Amino acid sequence: MTRQPVRSPGRPTLDAVAARAGVGRGTASRVLNGSSQVSPQAKAAVEAAISELGYVPNRAARSLVTQRTDSVALVVSESQERVFGEPFFAGVLRGINSALLETPLQLWLAMAASTEQRERVETHLTTAHVDGVLLLSLHDEDPLPRMLRERGMPFVLGGRPANPHPDDFFVDVDNASGARKAVEYLIAGGGRRVATVAGPQDMEVGRARLAGYREAVRGPELIGYGDFSEEGGAAAMRSLLTREPRLDAVFAASDLMASGALRALREAGLRVPQDVTLVGFEDAPIARQCEPPLTTVHQPVEEMGRRMAELLVARIGGDPVGDSHVLLDTHLVRRASA
Repeated sequence: MTRQPVRSPGRPTLDAVAARAGVGRGTASRVLNGSSQVSPQAKAAVEAAISELGYVPNRAARSLVTQRTDSVALVVSESQERVFGEPFFAGVLRGINSALLETPLQLWLAMAASTEQRERVETHLTTAHVDGVLLLSLHDEDPLPRMLRERGMPFVLGGRPANPHPDDFFVDVDNASGARKAVEYLIAGGGRRVATVAGPQDMEVGRARLAGYREAVRGPELIGYGDFSEEGGAAAMRSLLTREPRLDAVFAASDLMASGALRALREAGLRVPQDVTLVGFEDAPIARQCEPPLTTVHQPVEEMGRRMAELLVARIGGDPVGDSHVLLDTHLVRRASA
């Protein structure tokens, strides 16, 4: 006869689970903590008892035993408007979440764009609250990596830091190579006065994509600076057209900035790609939605998030890590803008 689930009055205890399974309390505890020092029969009996009694582990008590919180933090050094409004962050978050689904770890998200936000976040980045930290979109002189090293907290960076510490772990895309491919493609298509809408220069990603442009460009450099936003791209494009009205090709360091540049080119009476060819970077959904659709550099943002999470899980568990510096490839996606 199949045993039916039995709900004891009040919250079931670990002792009740052990009694139901016919094992000692220590054995039941080892099953809950994922120990391999348990026979398959005992493991199956404990798991059946947990299901029958509706037992939910007391996370606070469990953390006293395991010295783990089963939580990790994703800290993004940007405003909530950017985090929730730009597809890059959503893609990285999807990748992180897909990797953590295979673990008991829970993720909490925090923005640290202002001094007040950063101070509040810093108080929670301790072993009492989280087992590890993922850092994304760091700007120069951000104090969080140094603080986490001093606290002995495992962390992984999304993006190559400006001045890597020997013990840093990071995942990035090959930004310089991707930018170089984009500019070379524009030149191969006939571009003679190739401009760039560069990203912020207080971030390594902005500097790397500008470096890739400089490696490939022929003739004078035509550089405008944006902040990875659509409006920033439009403003930089207007400035470039004022300085060089005859420019005939543009590499924008993000698709959002490329969409803003496209708007500014239209306002100036220029057609894309007939008068000016245009290439973006990221292969975000907006690249397909533009008219004409944007040629762009694809970066694997979901893989970036997944690899960040996998590195952090390995660091938390003390598992061997093959490479602490992961650099992901990019490739050009050709559409109608160039």
